Amino acid sequence: MSEGKRKQTLLGTVISDKMDKTVVVRVDRKYIHPKFKKVVKQTRKYKCHDETNQCNVGDFISMKQVRPLSKDKRWSLVEILKKREI
Repeated sequence: MSEGKRKQTLLGTVISDKMDKTVVVRVDRKYIHPKFKKVVKQTRKYKCHDETNQCNVGDFISMKQVRPLSKDKRWSLVEILKKREI
């Protein structure tokens, strides 16, 4: 049997934890623009499944791509890399 595609993982910061078992994560990406040769910062928001509601706003997390869990949710929490500093 073939192995299939490798699941993608992303790192990001939790910006909202108001939903049950779901957090909104901001993922920042920097790349060099092909025409202007400047570093461009791009930000995207993803909804991530948090089964135990352990994430808080400001946490830096790792998440992996999974099957669709709802209309917008296609990512699941792997681990919390750094808790928010109070």
